[in-house]
Parts: sequence; structure tokens; C-alpha cells
Amino acid sequence: MLKFTCCDEIRHFFSPKHAQVLRGITRGYERECLRVDANGQLAQTPHPLALGSKLTQPWITTDYAEALLEFITPPSQDPEFPLAFLRDIHRFTARQLRDEVMWAGSMPCIVGDDKNIAIANYGSSNSAKMKGVYREGLGLRYGRHMQTIAGAHYNWSLPDEFWVILQDCCSVRGSRQDFVSARYFGLIRNFLRFGWLIPYLFGASPAICQSFLQGRGSDLQELVPGTRFRPYATSLRMSDLGYQNRAQDQLHVSFNSLAEYTQALETAIRTPDPLYQELGVRDGDNWQQLNANLLQIENEFYAGIRPKRVGKAGERPALALKKYGVEYLELRLFDLNPFVDIGIAPEQSTFADILLLMCLFRQSPPISAREQGENDENLARIVNRGRQPDLNLLVHNRKQAFRPIAHALFDDMQPFAQILDSAYAGNHYSTTLASLRTRIDHPESTPSAQVLAAAREHKGYFKYAMQQSRQHHESLLAQPLDAATLARFEASVAASLVEQQRLESLPQGRFEDYVASYYA
Repeated sequence: MLKFTCCDEIRHFFSPKHAQVLRGITRGYERECLRVDANGQLAQTPHPLALGSKLTQPWITTDYAEALLEFITPPSQDPEFPLAFLRDIHRFTARQLRDEVMWAGSMPCIVGDDKNIAIANYGSSNSAKMKGVYREGLGLRYGRHMQTIAGAHYNWSLPDEFWVILQDCCSVRGSRQDFVSARYFGLIRNFLRFGWLIPYLFGASPAICQSFLQGRGSDLQELVPGTRFRPYATSLRMSDLGYQNRAQDQLHVSFNSLAEYTQALETAIRTPDPLYQELGVRDGDNWQQLNANLLQIENEFYAGIRPKRVGKAGERPALALKKYGVEYLELRLFDLNPFVDIGIAPEQSTFADILLLMCLFRQSPPISAREQGENDENLARIVNRGRQPDLNLLVHNRKQAFRPIAHALFDDMQPFAQILDSAYAGNHYSTTLASLRTRIDHPESTPSAQVLAAAREHKGYFKYAMQQSRQHHESLLAQPLDAATLARFEASVAASLVEQQRLESLPQGRFEDYVASYYA
């Protein structure tokens, strides 16, 4: 196993004074979920107007499809705020859905043919049209079914004061921006090495509806008629059945430095792909995709973790990162937990905080092509057969038993749980870590095992997920929203509709010029 970068760095933050800066960690969640009708079929209704404008509402929007809700919590330094606010979003939304409910699982069921999956419509402005064309391109390239898979993203950043202390402790010269970005990229590389812990501990998609295969062959076994599964799978969402982009394998996006990462993305959005060229960018006046390149835009690149930066002047993501450095990280490996009415359990962010700190302080050499293949293989083994009793992972090209590796990582995470406990004057992080550790030796206690057991009990994944969806809907309706919170959401809805009207009233210019200026 790799060692830590510098024991003095870690000891520095064991002091109560320096541990306190970790109270400035900023967190946020994005949660996707499908709207389904009373029969469990993908909703064919437009995004409810009572939820506001998809384009301008800051907390409630859509992802790919018109029926794929996306909830976004404001960034906060209060560790309990993101899930509390997310619960408020759910309670408000449930009251606007009438005869529909929010689908409880990551993997969809009755969605019909691709033509039945309506792409989200954001309006008539050029910015709205660009969102629409980008989604048309995703559907053209990968199929619309893949775009109906839902997950949860965890956004995370360390405070400025932390970086000041760390840079001084390391006696590193140079700009703060370069130091921060370099350390974030070191964290990302270690997450690529060890992030498989998340689907093992929290994966909740071991089974799918057979309809999702759309007649394609697979090696999945039949659980009951209509439900396919892998006996030891943790997250089929993260497998080759889920949201994966095999066409991106040729991109070779490197996380070894900010410069290499941004250059790879810049190259990808400007390098033509023969298949996408054959599909065509436009069919007459109808745009089918934004371009025929390897990526339409940088966000099309799929990864389990991504460095992020909000541009100061509306720059594209790669340019904003290059100019201003890494601002925060986006973790993308969390399945929706169908046992929880808001899809996310509190221990997920607690564990992520500990894991991310461990990854930050650990030695993180560059990832070679060979090691990247090893990292990909380890993740594939976990998502497809992570609960297999004799599972082995690859460490420096050698097979090693899964459980000792996982326990060793938990040992290495323990000091960071203690540091966070010191920061927040409690023992929540250590007790959560100890509780989650039991899942290593007791895979039957993982969400994936519990989902599989529930699907068996209910005679199918669809029946189980539909029951959970209805129960969650009733639970959310039974939780009252106080007057101030309700007023806040209603005001946000009204303001978003006014803002969309304002944007659409502005001179738009030609859409071709708008797209060209984006890439200029």
C-alpha cells in the first residue's frame, strides 16, 4: 500500500486549532430521479410549471430527459444542511406531482422506446437551444435509454485557510492556485485508485428490469421473470450496462496534471470522430448534435470524479479550470438508495469526507496507462461482483484478496475520521467509519445485497422499486413544509419564470453564431 505524503502534514491538523479549519469544508448534493406515472411508466407530461423554469430555477431542474428531475442544493459549510435542504426540495416537489411519483432507484424500468423518452425542453433562447441540441447529440451517440439512469453527485471543496496552512507546512513555493490544483489532482488520482470503496459500501443497483436491455443480449441471470441481475453485483449503474461511454476510451484523458487534463478535453471537443461525422451534425435545419467531434462539450466526458470550476466570465469548463484552477470536486459514484425517501443516506457524505481527506494526504504518483487499466479493472470487479466471497483486486499487477485491502484502507482512514471529529467536537466520523467497516466482512449488510433480497421478496425489481416510490411519496407528503420554506420555494419558482421570459425577450442572433462563439 502507498504511504502518506508527509506525516508532519497530518500531525499538523491533529491540533485542535488547525483541525478547526476543516469546519470550512463546503459540500453540496445533486440528485437525479425520474418522474413516473401511477403505473410506474416514464411520465409523458412536461416538467411541472409549478416547479419553475428548468433553465433558471437554481434548485429544481432536469437532467437529460423532460421526466428526469435534478435537484441541486446550495453549497454550504454546515455538514447537515445539504440533506436537510434536499429533503425540503423533495417535500416541495412531491406536492406538485399530482398523479406521479419519483422513482426510487437508479436504474429505470418502464421507459418504452427511445422515441418515448422526451428530451428536456429549456425554452427558445439560444442558451436553451444549446442545452437541447447537446442532449439530442447524447441520444444520437449513446441512445436515450442510457440517459435515464439516475445517480447522486457530491460536490466538495476545502476552505482557503486550509490551503494556506498546508502550503506553509509543506514549504512549497509558487502560486497558491497552482499548489491547490496540484493537490486536488493528487487527490483525484488516489480516488481513481480507491474510489471502488463507494460502490462496494453504497452501491444499490444489483438488478435491472429486463426491458432496459431493449432486446440486447447479456450475461445477466434471471432473478424472476422480468428481472435480470448479477449475484454479487453492487452497482450495475456503474458497469458496462450503465452510464458508460465506450467511445471515450480513445480519449486517454490524463489526471496527472491540470495542464494534461484540460489539454485532453480541449483536444477532444475539436477532434472529429468518423462515426459522429457519418451521423451528421444537422439534418436540414434540424440540429442533431453540436458537432461531430469526440466530445460535444467537456461535460460529455464521463468520470467517477471530476475537477470543477465556475467560470468568472462564462468560460467553458476546461478554460475556466486552466485560468483559475480547481475550485471543487464532483464525486459521481453514488447510486440512489431506494430505502431512503430522498435517495441519499447521511453516512454517504460522512464517509466521503474521510475518504477524500485520506486521498489528499496520501502519496499520489502519476498514473501510467498500465495502472489506469488496473484501476478500471478493480472498479469493474467491484460493481459487477463486489460481494463475491473470494474476490481479488489488482495491486501493482498482482492479485490480492479484497477484504484485507479494504480493511487496510479503513485503517488508513481512521486518523482522518479523528481529525474531523476534533474539528466538529464529537465522534460522529469515527463511529460512522466503524459502522461502515462491518460491511467488509458482512456483505449481506450492504445496500446492494438488501436491494437484491427485497427484489426477490417482491417477485421482481420493478414491483419492489414501485412500492418504494409510492411509500416515499406518501412519506414526503406527510412531512409538512413550514410557511417560510414554502414561501422561499414559491418565490424561487416565480423568479425563475420571470428570468426565463427576460432571457427569451433579448435579441438572440443566429444559433450558428452562438455555437461558434462558445468554441471560439
